[in-house]
Amino acid sequence: MAIPLGLENKRQVYILIALAVVIVCAGGYEIFGGSKPAPRPVPAARPANPQPAPEIGRAPAATSLPRGPEAIKLSNAGIDPTLHLDKLALSEEVEYRGTGRNIFSAESAPAKIEAPVAGARPGQPGQPGANAGPVVPEKPKPPAIDLKYFGYTQTKNKSIQAFFSRGDDIFIARSGDIIDHRYKVGAIMPGNVQVTDLSYNNMQVLNFQAN
Repeated sequence: MAIPLGLENKRQVYILIALAVVIVCAGGYEIFGGSKPAPRPVPAARPANPQPAPEIGRAPAATSLPRGPEAIKLSNAGIDPTLHLDKLALSEEVEYRGTGRNIFSAESAPAKIEAPVAGARPGQPGQPGANAGPVVPEKPKPPAIDLKYFGYTQTKNKSIQAFFSRGDDIFIARSGDIIDHRYKVGAIMPGNVQVTDLSYNNMQVLNFQAN
């Protein structure tokens, strides 16, 4: 009597064979393919002379003009805006009287033009300055300090504070203070004040001027 092997159902046999092939493939991959080491990352190339990174939040070192305490800027609240009609009337009564030529009149005599002392181009033969050397340009003069010293006050410790005006702005400063980020106050005297223009390193003496 023959023993049945269960091969009568061919569909079940095919399913069992397929599952066995999948199990064998998965096991082989885990054994031979899953044990390979992961590739190491290649470090990025560094520059030959690395520059230090700038520090965030720190301003660069000051290389400009010397600094000092700032002068106190006063408001214009105490200025008198009253219109003085008497002074305005005096300015309106001024009559212009010219002594030169009237350029608006055809009958006026032409202006007298002086003869040139030297030629326009130095070095030309037969003219004054023909043998002169090269012309050296004159060094430009620094501009005048546009501050007005109009008063001072003395504190209990005998230190003097000076009052300055520039346009519509008024400043009060001690010796060593900086006015408007440009002018440094020096020695303060009742009659004058020494002020240095830091832009040109030019010191000038401002005399007292009453309003």
